[in-house]
Amino acid sequence: MAELDGDKLNQLVGKMLGDLGGAYSVPTVRIGLRLGLFDALHTEGPLTADDLAARLRLAPRYVREWALAQAANGYVTIDRATQRFSLSPEQAMIFAIPDSPVYLEGAFDLAAAMIEGEPKVEAGFRTGEGVAWGDSAGCLFCAVGAFFRPGYVNAIVPSWLPALDDVVPRLEAGAKVADIGCGVGFSTLLMAEAFPNSRFTGYDFHAPSIDEAKAHARAHGLGDRVAFSTTVAKDIAERDFDLITMFDCLHDMGDPRGCARHVRSLLADDGVWMIVEPIAADEPTAALDSPVTRLFYNASTMICVPTSLAQEVGEALGAQAGEQRLAALLAESGFSRVRRACEGPFNMVLDARA
Repeated sequence: MAELDGDKLNQLVGKMLGDLGGAYSVPTVRIGLRLGLFDALHTEGPLTADDLAARLRLAPRYVREWALAQAANGYVTIDRATQRFSLSPEQAMIFAIPDSPVYLEGAFDLAAAMIEGEPKVEAGFRTGEGVAWGDSAGCLFCAVGAFFRPGYVNAIVPSWLPALDDVVPRLEAGAKVADIGCGVGFSTLLMAEAFPNSRFTGYDFHAPSIDEAKAHARAHGLGDRVAFSTTVAKDIAERDFDLITMFDCLHDMGDPRGCARHVRSLLADDGVWMIVEPIAADEPTAALDSPVTRLFYNASTMICVPTSLAQEVGEALGAQAGEQRLAALLAESGFSRVRRACEGPFNMVLDARA
């Protein structure tokens, strides 16, 4: 047995205390988001805990403890002299501005969903079986949709689609688009709002997600311009799409190779497949020190791998498959031109053509 290094132990304990502090913050942050505490501090602060409680008609003793907890987290700002709490502009970007690219309400809900699904995933470790999408936690699909929405709002139309050669002019003129694995429909509706001359259909194998997508379409006045269908990717029958999009879902599929071959058959001769996947290194251990890699590997363990293993084939690419592996999969499926069109801190965008 190697000799214990006291300094390394202390560093590790310090890191663990920080990690546990973040974990312990998940329920208190979610309460603050649901009850409007962060919003009130953003719009009406600085406020004392009693004033904050009075404005929201909440119990003062709970609110005081909550506010001090968030100050200890660094999620709200406290003026120690006046005991007033507020949000800095940076804190507001994360906790109070839903269209901010770094708004993280969905991330906290996703953390809670992973904990809820822990017993089923643990059983999978023993049996090798998967956990079907929607079975892991009560509203995992809602949390996933909320987690990805801010990034989609700030990237799909402003940067990802323009990075694909000749795609935006076609969308402006009127294109036929399939959004496969659309979930609750945020990606589909964002594109439909930006390109009113194009026709969009969102497909997902999870019926409750499609129900939510249809409700979102009605709420945004797009119910007559966007269609949603509960359909497994390999069962899509419509053909001749000018653009097919997949946002953060190819790696979740049980048979991504079969899906890729089917997508090839769905595209028009000059069609484009845009694949958005989590940013990842090609060598699995290359980026383990990155906080983004850490998030994705843990989420992949609890969500992505179990979801794929619950489907036919169960290839389980995982959320860190990497561009090289994905490009090889696409080449095997009939796509001769594959390039990384752009990337961001959380995603890479691949442009695949026959």
